[in-house]
Amino acid sequence: MRHDVGVEYRIAEAAELLGVSDDTMRRWADAGRVTTGVRDGRTVIPGAGLARLAATLVDSGEHARTRAGSVSARNRMTGLVTRVVKDAVMAQVEMVCGPYRMVSLMSAEAATELGLEPGVRAIASVKATNVVVERAR
Repeated sequence: MRHDVGVEYRIAEAAELLGVSDDTMRRWADAGRVTTGVRDGRTVIPGAGLARLAATLVDSGEHARTRAGSVSARNRMTGLVTRVVKDAVMAQVEMVCGPYRMVSLMSAEAATELGLEPGVRAIASVKATNVVVERAR
């Protein structure tokens, strides 16, 4: 299993994760709302920085629900891990999937094995009140 340390996202990938257009993501980067770098001649955004931006968008209510109509509670939603809190037994994993903030409780061992940390892409599978998180590839 691959565990990305220092994961980065292209502008289009970051925009998809946040549920906004590529142009909006570029404007936010140009405005300094998220740090960028260059890898292989392409602009990239560090995963941890993208996670911080995602969390502020959801917390502030600023995020327009541009793609919310395409998401159903029966869907698997790809998103970005924004926070992981672990103790000896359990972990609380917070994610932003487009305009939605998702929280899952799982074993600390599972969170560690999945390599879940802020900035990592993951999938939230929702059924009733349970949120299952697995690492996206």
